[in-house]
Amino acid sequence: MESLVAALPLGGAAAAAAAVGGLLAAAALAGRAGLVGPKNNGSNAPPAVPGLPLIGNLLQLKEKKPHQTFTKWAETYGPIYTIKTGASSVVVLNSTQVAKEALGEDVSSVYVEEFGKVISKEEIYQATVVDMMMCAIEVDWRDFFPYLSWVPNRSFETRVLTTEGRRTAVMRALIDQQRKRIARGEARISYLDFLLAENTLTDEQLLMLVWEAVIEAADTTLVTTEWAMFEIAKHPEKQDRLYQEIQEVCSNEIVTEDHLPRLPYLNAVFHETLRRHSPVPLVPPRFVHENTNLASYDIPAGTEMIINLFGCNMNKRDWDEPEEWKPERFLDGRFESADMYKTMAFGAGRRACAGSMQAMNISCTAIARFVQEFTWRLKEGDEEKADTIQLTTNRLYPLYVYLTPRGRK
Repeated sequence: MESLVAALPLGGAAAAAAAVGGLLAAAALAGRAGLVGPKNNGSNAPPAVPGLPLIGNLLQLKEKKPHQTFTKWAETYGPIYTIKTGASSVVVLNSTQVAKEALGEDVSSVYVEEFGKVISKEEIYQATVVDMMMCAIEVDWRDFFPYLSWVPNRSFETRVLTTEGRRTAVMRALIDQQRKRIARGEARISYLDFLLAENTLTDEQLLMLVWEAVIEAADTTLVTTEWAMFEIAKHPEKQDRLYQEIQEVCSNEIVTEDHLPRLPYLNAVFHETLRRHSPVPLVPPRFVHENTNLASYDIPAGTEMIINLFGCNMNKRDWDEPEEWKPERFLDGRFESADMYKTMAFGAGRRACAGSMQAMNISCTAIARFVQEFTWRLKEGDEEKADTIQLTTNRLYPLYVYLTPRGRK
């Protein structure tokens, strides 16, 4: 008997952050560092998107999905161009090639000394994921007009420092808790155990590596898994192909991480979902530290740069029929098996996220188990409900599906 299941939109952190209007979110990304990029009057500078005096392109970014606007501009100005956000200049990258060139244990509670109390799993998630993502799009109006940077904005500075302090306190408490468990011989083998055993990392490095793993396992993984199940339910022929692969490899065994290397189509489903529904449409700004050349354009040191992952993954020069969800594109031998950053969803090179493998293992195992146990079918009329929440790829509408048990032997 079929049952109608409503899956609430996952990745609550990004959804909460998206409550801020698109103009402010785009502006926060574009102006985060609060510095004026160097003026490049040379003939070999990237093309500039026309804007208005003083405010530049801010009004053109007033809609709630600036990554889509950036992608449309790329059709006119090419994969690399310059925009103005107030007094600041920002280079936007919309090509995978150019962008790459530029670039365990379940915890239910923990005592945080700085808080003076034991906090729950929900409070850990709030401090390490939700609050940090809200802070990431926090707006300081001085970012757009650096010549007014001397004007105090203590409320903004206080919010940022408070959020950072809470995140640091919670992560330090989690690490200390694991150290005590190791000393008592009670800890399970985990990623944190490996980092502690290295004994070469500073406390700050250890904290950041663990935090990245939490972020990827919590928000990005949930968003990707939900979109994968939407696409699988929408495409029954691809669902059948995935199920057959699981049956051939696992037979009557329950899918585990040990099976993942032998499930190439599952891996393709995961990467195609990352491409079509990039968990983070825009990568926060970075600065060029020395004069460089990208896509034949001269980029001077100090230039602020944004990578439009949505644009990179929807670029028709890089992807055939980018609007379509086609896992098969990752089976054609175009990509090296060792390349875990095909869509740059987890960064690339030295900027790669420490939690990428954890996120991939969790998401792929979950997708495989869902398909192994149930046949998925979308609620009638929901095939085109792929709208997202503002500056995120969180689903705007809940995912409703019919589930039919497969009745494994």
